[in-house]
Amino acid sequence: MKYVFYVLGILILTLGISFTIQSDLGVSPFDALLVGLSVNAGLTVGSWEIIIALMLICCNSFLKRQRPEILGLLTACITGIGIDMWLFLLHFFVTPDRWYSKVVCFGIGLVVIGLGTATYLHANFAPIPIDRLTLIIQELTGTNIFFSRTFIYLVFLVMAMVFNGPIGVGTLLTVCLGGLILNYCMPFTKSILTHTSPSPNDRKDKKHLIQ
Repeated sequence: MKYVFYVLGILILTLGISFTIQSDLGVSPFDALLVGLSVNAGLTVGSWEIIIALMLICCNSFLKRQRPEILGLLTACITGIGIDMWLFLLHFFVTPDRWYSKVVCFGIGLVVIGLGTATYLHANFAPIPIDRLTLIIQELTGTNIFFSRTFIYLVFLVMAMVFNGPIGVGTLLTVCLGGLILNYCMPFTKSILTHTSPSPNDRKDKKHLIQ
């Protein structure tokens, strides 16, 4: 079941990302870079997700002086495919043009991102390259998660501005509220996944019944 939750979490996460992109109010610095690259350099947003993730994996490997974490590329591939799939589908059904519809679209996206991220994290499989980089910078600089994450966000924000990515009020809201929403979603998804996954005793009982 761990792998089911892993894939399901990423698909939910990418649905939320696609909602924020469709809202046209701004997205996270990292997603803004992906959209900016897609618009100005070609390829899809999902393709750039995979390319940037590969670059981050190589960067992480260099900083830690260890072998690349190839499993992170698997996560990037599923994420990239998910973003492109949802953007293609939402293009036909979700095209907000009024400010209030854009706000609703962005709000839905932000909450869904939190739910998807929480579900994905509970699976505890295949690290996301940008999260791994956050921990590496924290370790190398001797600072905390907040500093290292903020530093990475600033770097991606500057790069997104260079490529004219969709930066707006949504970008600020994503940075400020993303962690808070995730904090609320983690116990919620944990309770659901705990009730969904059979306990060791349940598995023993099922095995006993089969015998």
